[in-house]
Amino acid sequence: MRSGRWTPPNRWHSAPASACAGCGSPTNAVARSSGPRFSPRGSWSQVPPTDVQAQLRHAFDRWGRPERFRVDNGVPWGSWGDLPTDLVLWLIGLAITVDANPPRRPQDNGVVERSQGTGKRWAEPRAHDTAEELQRRLEEMDDIQRREYPSVNGRSRLEAFPQLAHSGRPYAPGWERANWSLATVTTHLAGYAVPRRVDRSGTVSVYNRSHYVGNIHGGKTVHVMLDPGALEWIFADDEGRQLRSRPATEISQRGIMDLMVTHRRKGTDGQ
Repeated sequence: MRSGRWTPPNRWHSAPASACAGCGSPTNAVARSSGPRFSPRGSWSQVPPTDVQAQLRHAFDRWGRPERFRVDNGVPWGSWGDLPTDLVLWLIGLAITVDANPPRRPQDNGVVERSQGTGKRWAEPRAHDTAEELQRRLEEMDDIQRREYPSVNGRSRLEAFPQLAHSGRPYAPGWERANWSLATVTTHLAGYAVPRRVDRSGTVSVYNRSHYVGNIHGGKTVHVMLDPGALEWIFADDEGRQLRSRPATEISQRGIMDLMVTHRRKGTDGQ
């Protein structure tokens, strides 16, 4: 049983083990300013999960679905909670394995980290006034790097690795509607046993929704699991005795595809 991929294992169950965009010098473009023209960090760190999902759909349509997807531990991929976030569940339903990068270990995802540094050097964010202008520049530099820049024995990456033009795994909006799998998601969730502290009113929170376990258990730690057949949350004590079950109504195809699993309260991203 997993104790949760996004936080360290609890003592009840232990968790089982579970192309560089380019390097080189910047292009010969001349920066138009030595100082920042706009600062997107504050707004980009608040990009809604629905916007991230839309961009991923666009990428999958262009490049095909990947087999694996490595994510960091920040919003919208991870949170202080211990259950997979909406976006992770959505990707799992597309038959994409999601690997969470260990917290504070960027070197474990070095290829992507270096790729981002290369994109920053080539696109020169400080030389642009708007996010739209920077986006166009990034796309231009990305295309040059992929199709023209001599990277592998004098050949471009696309010439050296033509198979990377598409993963071979299909994707289109119609394909997603017909093939997205709730069963794959519930099977994955069934592998979790996550701890919850019962409050004074006898309730615990799962995906920011309160579930009554019983006043008699107030102050105790219970463990939450999903019954994939009945689509119910099972609440058990330290010895594995079932205390109560409640319908997992948020675990549905529509709820996950619309990213409505986490009942987001203002200012929270917990589970």
